[in-house]
Amino acid sequence: MENARAFAWQYALAFVFMGVIAATTAASAWIMRDIINQVFLERNATMVLAIAGVVLVIFSLKGAATYGQMVVLGRIGNAIVAATQRRLFETITRQDVAFFESSGLGDLATRLSHNASAARAALDMVVTAVGRDLLTVIALVAVMVAQDPVMSLIALVIAPPAILLVAGLVRRVRRVAKSQFVSLSRILSVAQETVTGIRTVKAFGAEERMRADMNAAVAEVERQSNKIVRLTARTSPVMETLGGVAIALVILYGGYAVIELGSDPGAFFAFITALLLAYDPARRLARLNVNLSNNLVGVRLMYEVLDRAVGETETAGSAPLAVPEGRVTFEDVRFHYGETPALDGLSFEARPGEITALVGPSGAGKSTVFGLLERFYTPNAGAIRIDGQDIRAADTASVRAALAFVSQDTFLFNTTVRENIAMGRPGADEAAIRQAAIEANAHEFIMGLDQGYDSEVGEGGGRLSGGQRQRIAIARALLRDAPILLLDEATSALDSESEAKVQAALANLMRGRTTLVIAHRLATVREAAQIVVMDRGRVVERGSHGELHARDGLYRRLCDLQFNGSGAAS
Repeated sequence: MENARAFAWQYALAFVFMGVIAATTAASAWIMRDIINQVFLERNATMVLAIAGVVLVIFSLKGAATYGQMVVLGRIGNAIVAATQRRLFETITRQDVAFFESSGLGDLATRLSHNASAARAALDMVVTAVGRDLLTVIALVAVMVAQDPVMSLIALVIAPPAILLVAGLVRRVRRVAKSQFVSLSRILSVAQETVTGIRTVKAFGAEERMRADMNAAVAEVERQSNKIVRLTARTSPVMETLGGVAIALVILYGGYAVIELGSDPGAFFAFITALLLAYDPARRLARLNVNLSNNLVGVRLMYEVLDRAVGETETAGSAPLAVPEGRVTFEDVRFHYGETPALDGLSFEARPGEITALVGPSGAGKSTVFGLLERFYTPNAGAIRIDGQDIRAADTASVRAALAFVSQDTFLFNTTVRENIAMGRPGADEAAIRQAAIEANAHEFIMGLDQGYDSEVGEGGGRLSGGQRQRIAIARALLRDAPILLLDEATSALDSESEAKVQAALANLMRGRTTLVIAHRLATVREAAQIVVMDRGRVVERGSHGELHARDGLYRRLCDLQFNGSGAAS
């Protein structure tokens, strides 16, 4: 309905064209009476010319109206698909991180493409059925009734069995269409996994397995599609048979009426013409529910996303976050993913302008700290403050604007180097972008690329090395110029030469900022002002590297495990 209202006048124009199509179709049946009577019975030469001219006008009008209807409905349909895809993508981007963690890429991609097109197809079917087929059938039935009411009643005997047939098919099509959607999503998921993980796929010789997965998904879609084709096609033999019965009965009665009762042969032929012309639109109307049910499954799945409540909501009266210093405080923070606890009364403070390192075994909750600070999740209890302000009471955009994040899994967009750096501060001028690249030790290698700052980095930055990607990410963070920096061991996956360059870039980035570092390699955090040791969602130790290493605690044991007791970390 929302699309119908938005394109009301365009639909009105399409209905005018469809009304002309229906009227000219009915006229082509009606004129058969005059053709038979005036040409074959009366042999009126003058009327032959007149009737030929009228037929030419009728079919020319019908052709022009058909063109107009197709163009108008095509433009409406394209606009609906575009508007729906924009709405879907906006709704998706407004969801929280938990939504994306529970939704597959294939599922979302199918809703953006297949389901948006299904909405257009469903609306087109309804409009075309009502505006063209139904109007045409009504006009032709009017011609039939005007020529012979009794024969009209005989022709309509096929309606009840046709309705019963279609009702049964509709229920089955709905079930099959839902299964087909799941299989389509699986095809996209397998393709995405193969493309993004192609190095792993080839390194482990998993091509055959991926092909098998794809073949299974494609085969399932093919099976479901064939089932829908069979169900939809079942309307044809029944409708053809019922149509044949109706026409045969009409010929029997009409022939008797003309031969024995002296009825008008022109009226009989006009009736037969109207009945034959009404058959195709009547058959399309009979299939409407079947085809519509197939597309409405996609529409319903699309609206599951469109009607979903926005995942990231603002507290009423939230104000922009003010960050004069950049002091970060966690106060007895508790958080769990579903039933799984992640943080259990976590408390610590990251002081302005200093490096605070988070260390601990896997599953200690280090990444959750970053996720909560970036407002990807909301604590179940406790408070997270920046310069004394509870971030839940602050505008989300202003909280994120105060943070810059560089991870070990650097993500670059499939665009140019310049645009990737400019993501840090949209609208930044060329001088600011280049300065950020210089401070990130990236300018030299960027200028060595084929097109310098205009070079495409490829999907995920695939055309650059790991160290180059990291330095682009650091340049992006430098351009953002946020007071608080979050680092997730940004050098852990690099070779020694690349690591040295990235470490120098990070030194520029951390200068004067509150920096929180998730440390996997303990050797990288010895210079941190404060090391927060986490275990099972709680802080178990806190201090400098020297202080913690002197104790016989978890940090000392982690150092011993990592350095095999060599004392290299002391």
